[in-house]
Amino acid sequence: MKIIAYETRQDEEDYFVEVGERLGVEIIYTKEALNEETIELSKGCNGVTILGHSKINSAILDKLKEFHINYISTRTIGYNHIDIDYAKEVGVKVCNSGYEPNGVADFTIMLMLMSIRHYKQAMFRGNVNDYSLAGLRGREMKDLTVGVLGSGRIGSAVIENLQGFGCKVLVYDAFPNDKVREKAIYVDLDTLYAESDVITLHTPLLKDTYHMIDKKSIDKMKDGVVLINCARGELMDVEDVIEGIETEKIGALGLDVIENEEGIYHQDRRSDILTNRQMAYLRQFPNVTMTQHMAFYTDAAVKSMVNCGIESLYSLFTEGTTKYEIK
Repeated sequence: MKIIAYETRQDEEDYFVEVGERLGVEIIYTKEALNEETIELSKGCNGVTILGHSKINSAILDKLKEFHINYISTRTIGYNHIDIDYAKEVGVKVCNSGYEPNGVADFTIMLMLMSIRHYKQAMFRGNVNDYSLAGLRGREMKDLTVGVLGSGRIGSAVIENLQGFGCKVLVYDAFPNDKVREKAIYVDLDTLYAESDVITLHTPLLKDTYHMIDKKSIDKMKDGVVLINCARGELMDVEDVIEGIETEKIGALGLDVIENEEGIYHQDRRSDILTNRQMAYLRQFPNVTMTQHMAFYTDAAVKSMVNCGIESLYSLFTEGTTKYEIK
């Protein structure tokens, strides 16, 4: 079997070599995303594996079919960059990847703590030898109510991490989990908005979750609410979030993702003019902490994503099925 790995990062290469040798698979590597200009590189391959910068639309899928490529894997959990419906229509099987939720869950807690303890302001002051305390008084987790939107694998891991802090934990999910119910209180969405001091997002990006954090939902929240997003940037309406910061309705933001981050995050753009004005504007607020979509980025997660990306294609090619296939 021959596979081409698009968007290959240097930190993935050793894992690609290991899984390729283990399965007897030939793997071609390119740092380029899969698009209409680079798709020719996939000729002669049986499957392709990508990351999130490759936008798999109908034109790309038609071309893959022309090349007799029927299998795609994305080395990400999310798959909103792939036209799944059209893939099914033309008979291209698509699978995503999985990794343990611990890395993202740990990162989420870190952003919570940084937000409620004003870490960004303290760090910036220290860099100019300003060691004053004014404006840096924080809050303690044990005194807060934390609302978790989504009780899937990552949301459940966040709830588990919160147990040691002694805070009250509310959770909303359309499909409650009995194990989670032992550690958190399931409530409706409006109650979570109204009663939470901190709200963290761990829900997939779907049509009905797009911009779920907007002016209407923010107005239902406590004054000074802290919002954490380590899921998908499009869950938040950035303009409405900016207004919430400007009016101080939102007390702090911890963002590992942001809408329209494509082409910026995971790249060195130091010498470039960036056109995402919302990102630049949000970043300058002293109570907004932003990182470059790296909550997932641990050694264990990278290894797991590479293994899933290749093993799933191998299983589809040899057996016709894999547990990560998107149905």
